[in-house]
Parts: sequence; C-alpha cells; structure tokens
Amino acid sequence: MSNAIGRRELLTLLGSFLAVPAAAQNKPMTLTLLGDSITSGYGLPPSQRLPRQLQSELHRRDLSWRVHGAGAAGDTTGDALRRLNRSIAPGTSLCIVAVGANDVLTGVAPAQFSADLTALVGTLRSRGIIVILAGLHLPPYLGAGYAEAFNSTFIRLGRRAGVTLIPNWLAGVLGDPALNQADCIHPNGAGVRIIARRLADAVAIAAPR
Repeated sequence: MSNAIGRRELLTLLGSFLAVPAAAQNKPMTLTLLGDSITSGYGLPPSQRLPRQLQSELHRRDLSWRVHGAGAAGDTTGDALRRLNRSIAPGTSLCIVAVGANDVLTGVAPAQFSADLTALVGTLRSRGIIVILAGLHLPPYLGAGYAEAFNSTFIRLGRRAGVTLIPNWLAGVLGDPALNQADCIHPNGAGVRIIARRLADAVAIAAPR
C-alpha cells in the first residue's frame, strides 16, 4: 500500500513539474509595432487596424505574441527615435520598425534618415530586442541618388545581427486603388490584411523558438 501511494505522489509531483514549462511556453511575449499612420491604422475602425490584424494573424498561426501598437501619424524616423523610450512596451522582446515614408514625404535628407534609423535600430539591439525592419524601396524617378541612398540604409541595417529585413513591406499594396483608402496613401482593411500576413511571416522567421 505504501509503495502504491508513493508512486501516485511521485506521478503527481512529476506532472506538476512538467506543467510549469508548458505554461511558461504558452505565455504571450510582447511585440511592439513602431511606426507612423499606417501602423496606427489611420482612417480605419479598430478591428481593421494593423495591430489588431497582426495580432489575429499571429494567433491564427499559433504564435504567442501580444502586439503593442506604437504608431503615430506623421512621424519621421527622427520622431520615432525621440519617443522610443516611452513608446516601447515594457518587456518587449521583438520590435517591428516601420518608419521612413514620412521622411520621404517631408524631404528629410538621406544622411539624416540613415543616422536616425541606425541609432533607432542600435538602441533596440543594445536592449536585447530583436528587430524586424520594414523596409521601403524607393523608385528611381524620385531621384536616383536619393533613392539609392535611402534604399541602401535598409539593406545595410538588414545585415546586422538580430535584424530581419522585409525589403519592401508595402509591396503589392502601395499604389493599388483597390487596397487603399480614398487618399491613395493609407491602406484599407484589405490592404492591411496583406501587410499583416507579410509581417507575421517575418515574425515566424525572426522570433525565438
């Protein structure tokens, strides 16, 4: 009898011990989505905004991440850098950096953009945060020299340890009237869905196992 009780107690204890790592493994980690009006969901209801759609896409893939939206309309890369400390959620393990469009729209010099983005990525990496860099690919008609300097910044930073580069995160969405709002700048719900899937693909690659 005593041996039987001892075995049951041992099995109970072993079961409790094994349950701890499983619970810890399923605990959502924090992902911060840092960007501008596209990441904040300008012009869209909450259910169609990028943070919500990315969260749904990650859950659909059984990826345990809690998405913290940190987009601010009109922000350049320099603006995002200046608010970095207050925008990154506590406990963030991974940050998607989606900035640069407003630098182009406001005529920020490529050298300034490069310095700001380099500092932003470097600060995140110094904190042990994995970075997914949502890149943009500027066409030559904006000025070959300008476009090349801008594009090369993403490529250079994408080669750093702990950084995953999406070469053009708005590819197939930007410029398509069917996937954008009336302003032809901000994606509609369908366009955001495509972007959310692309970001989720990158998270699946970059996220710690």
